[in-house]
Amino acid sequence: MRELAALDIAATAVAGGVAFGGSWEGCYRANLGSRIASRILWRVAEFDYRNEQDLYSAARAIDWPRYFRVERTLRVNVTAQKSPLKSLEFATLRVKDAVCDRFRDALGKRPSIDRANPDLRVHAFLESSRATLYLDTSGEPLFKRGWRAGAAEAPLRENLAAGIVMLTGWKPEEALLDPMCGGGTLLVEAAAMARGRAPGAKRRFAFEKLAAFDTGLWERVKQEPRGSEHAPAVYGSDTEPKALNAARRNLAEAGVERWVKLERADLLERTAPAPSGVMVMNPPYGERMGSPEELARFYPRLGDALKQRFAGWRCCIFTADLRLPKLIRLEPARRTPLWNGALECRLYEFEIVAGSHRRPK
Repeated sequence: MRELAALDIAATAVAGGVAFGGSWEGCYRANLGSRIASRILWRVAEFDYRNEQDLYSAARAIDWPRYFRVERTLRVNVTAQKSPLKSLEFATLRVKDAVCDRFRDALGKRPSIDRANPDLRVHAFLESSRATLYLDTSGEPLFKRGWRAGAAEAPLRENLAAGIVMLTGWKPEEALLDPMCGGGTLLVEAAAMARGRAPGAKRRFAFEKLAAFDTGLWERVKQEPRGSEHAPAVYGSDTEPKALNAARRNLAEAGVERWVKLERADLLERTAPAPSGVMVMNPPYGERMGSPEELARFYPRLGDALKQRFAGWRCCIFTADLRLPKLIRLEPARRTPLWNGALECRLYEFEIVAGSHRRPK
């Protein structure tokens, strides 16, 4: 909600997200400017249901041709929580049929279905007796910023990386270091925040294909000032040349390469780039580092390196390895539960001071 408030959008917390009302201006601004949202959905109907026929009847009653042209391709997604329906596939089929039949009734033809790359998506969310239908104003998920070089999927989605940077409390006037940067997702998001770059500036949105789309309003929203532009001190390093090359490409595609200094270095040996700052990293647990036994040997060495070379820094480590605090032999100042897809993770924050953290007996 704080992020939307900064975009002049008043929102309230709801299950699984936040909700806001208002004009299309707010919708455009949220899609363009939200760093942590996954999608912006427009609620078009809400109704009680008991079976698939109720879904079909309610969805067919909606004036879909009012919202988009029949030439637009379509996909329907259905998710459920405590729904009495036996098959979500059949429920999806009935909602799709309802939308298409409404078009056929009105125009004598129906939109085509495209599951891979549709122009528009209808989302249905089913609870025990209540159904809600949405039109997706985002299209591709908002974490797809449009800058990532290559087709490989990153370990961190961009909106999760942005949320992690925000949770560290980092300010652009502080130094920031990702010493295991991989493809540079955390670095890109941090530099883009500091420079006031809109996360959606390099991509298109589904609302541009809706009947209500206002080109003039959208151009005005895109030209709005994004706040102060800082010259951040952002640093990244990795031991793998391939990772560093990917990071350089991604930083360049995002237009923030001049604000980030990359170097090849081993975290266990490198020095701090500034007397104080924020370290944030997502160690490649179980991937490049190998077995749990190898990680158990690595973490104590990591703790020693932090104490020896990063006194005065806040070190924030995002990991799914919940053994980390015990093995690193440092007491977290804060631990924040997060999810990376279906993987339960923690963001651990350590305040590094010279000497030992242990209290005298």
